[in-house]
Amino acid sequence: MSREIAGLYQRIVLEHCKRPRNFGALKDANRKAGGDNPLCGDHIDVYVRLERGSILDIAFAGVSCAVAKASASLMTEAMMGRDAVGGRALLQKFEQMVGSGCSEPDPELGDLRAFADVRDFPSRVQCAMLAWDALRTVLYQDLG
Repeated sequence: MSREIAGLYQRIVLEHCKRPRNFGALKDANRKAGGDNPLCGDHIDVYVRLERGSILDIAFAGVSCAVAKASASLMTEAMMGRDAVGGRALLQKFEQMVGSGCSEPDPELGDLRAFADVRDFPSRVQCAMLAWDALRTVLYQDLG
C-alpha cells in the first residue's frame, strides 16, 4: 500500500473513532449480539433490525479501543440496507482481508480497506473483528 493511500486510510479510522456512526443502542432492534475481547477489555454490542432477510437498521454500543470502534462504525455503514446473504459475503471478505490478508483487498470493501494492514499486528486483528464477530452471530441466528 502506498504511503498516500495508507495516510488516507489512517484518517478514515481516526475519523470513525472520533465520530462513530450509528453509535448507541437501537431501540427497535429485533436482534442483538455482543462481543468481548478479554485481552484489552473491549466490549461491543451490535443491534440489528432485521426484517425479511434485510438489515433495515444497525447500530453498536460499548467501550472499546480506537480500532474496534472505527471498525464497528464502518461496519454499520457498510451493512445498512444489505440483505443477510450480502452481509455474510461482506463479513467473509473483511475477515479474509484482516486475517489471512490478501495482496489486494476486494474493492467492494470500500473504506473498510483501511484495516488491510491490521493483519501485520495480530493483537489488533481481534479488535478489528470484535463487532464483526457479534454481527456474525446475528446473521446466522435463525437464517440457516
